[in-house]
Amino acid sequence: MMMMKCLLYLTALFTSLTGVCSQRPTNVQVMASEMVALHCPLNTPTIWIYYAAQAKDLSAMSMAEQRQMGVVVHGRNLVILSASVGHQGNYSCSAGNKSGQSWFRLTIEATRSSPFDQTCNAKESCTLECPEKNSPAENIPGIKPSGITWHKAGERPTMVFYFGRVEEKDHGFYTCTRHYQCHDQLYNMTFTMLLDVKPNKKYREYQKSDIISPGMGETFYVDLGSRVVINCKAVMYSEFDDLFWLIGEDFVTTNQSLPVFYNPTSSESKSGEINMTASLVFSNVSEADLLRNYTCKLDTDSPPGTFVTIRLEKNGSSPPSYLSLAVSVGCVVFFMISVVIVYAKFKIYMVLFLRDTLGCHRSSSDGKSYDAFLMCYKSDTDGGLNEQDKCFLESVLEERFGYSLCLYDRDVLPGNAAPDAVLDSIEQSRTVVLIPTSSDSCLESGLLIAVHSALVEHRTRLVFIQTNVEQGTCSGSVSEALQLLAEAGDRVTWKGSSSVPLSSSFWKRLRYYLPALQNVKKIRLLP
Repeated sequence: MMMMKCLLYLTALFTSLTGVCSQRPTNVQVMASEMVALHCPLNTPTIWIYYAAQAKDLSAMSMAEQRQMGVVVHGRNLVILSASVGHQGNYSCSAGNKSGQSWFRLTIEATRSSPFDQTCNAKESCTLECPEKNSPAENIPGIKPSGITWHKAGERPTMVFYFGRVEEKDHGFYTCTRHYQCHDQLYNMTFTMLLDVKPNKKYREYQKSDIISPGMGETFYVDLGSRVVINCKAVMYSEFDDLFWLIGEDFVTTNQSLPVFYNPTSSESKSGEINMTASLVFSNVSEADLLRNYTCKLDTDSPPGTFVTIRLEKNGSSPPSYLSLAVSVGCVVFFMISVVIVYAKFKIYMVLFLRDTLGCHRSSSDGKSYDAFLMCYKSDTDGGLNEQDKCFLESVLEERFGYSLCLYDRDVLPGNAAPDAVLDSIEQSRTVVLIPTSSDSCLESGLLIAVHSALVEHRTRLVFIQTNVEQGTCSGSVSEALQLLAEAGDRVTWKGSSSVPLSSSFWKRLRYYLPALQNVKKIRLLP
């Protein structure tokens, strides 16, 4: 009896020290510095325990202790804000009366876990959905979602990945990052998605198989005694379709020992198209071969099929003249290239000329109250605009060029929460202009992410003013947020005193990116 009591005591002690129990724990893997949330399946008031060197009752911790440990405990939810090796281990949640208990084993991974799969049908619209696995619940106080950012190699970041028409080339890996704000800091959860594009059988039913080359009546010039291969290519949408050659009304066989035969080859793409080639082979072209007609025929399961007829001509008998055609094509290409070069070089001057001289303005209202909303962001170098330059820029835009501006320190209603007031001003403006300053009263990183989300949602144009001084290194979250905005907007460079004259390239580029004025106002041009 005494031996049994000792065994029970040792078992309970081992369980409390190591977090090992008879119930199989739920394994949760997370990358270092990523946010992760554990959800207790119990429906009763929950007690969270973390088993390290000694058991810690996380539910009994004060808010200050939770913040120091980097966790948030709220009912059945345990959120680790930025996972590290110090958070690795076993966790348990249990009812207050110990009637139920669930276990979790948290592991910090060096590489990201396996990607999540999503399948879209080719030729149809599709929106990628960012996974919500181990994401915080919506009702946790102090944790606020701050948008989603999608990335794909070689493309700009975006808030939503929507395909109006999915193609085979869209297959691949995509990365989505969920942003959350807590304690005035930004935390992330990153997931990898594998998009698989499946052939659309419904779409294939409405496609018609067809021969894409050669053309009807095309002539092939050959040398007598030479080996010649003529490829007939077709796109098919049914495995019952067939492509073959005829000489007159006789079928050409695939017997390679004959002087004339054909080789069929085919391949199927992921979108369901069957690309087939029937190669007509002449082992040794003779005079008799020049007298015949050759037909490439496509038989389909939905008659009638299609066909093309070709013929052979001896080289030198009627040489084609391509000189005039080549000259014509060359002139057209040269003209088009010249037009493109001229437009690319002088498009800013052309647009401003149409606005200022010919009076090309917007004729109808779009419901917006302002032409532009001016905001500043913190510049860590001496290249940012000082207060005098900033006031000069605002004065020129309003008084000289006639733009209707929304200024944060003048037009935003007092008493409103800063994020709400900024987002309302963005919604009422046709363009947002970000100005670099050395002032500390600039947008925070979390608000920059919200600004980016609002620009995408309202499709508002962004003009990002930068300096010609190389930007210094700033905090990670601010740097990432500014990078998103810089890549999403049109950039204009402020070059100090050389940008002050209204005839400088700075003002031309800035006015080019700003919207055309609605009311016709004659702009006073510099001499």
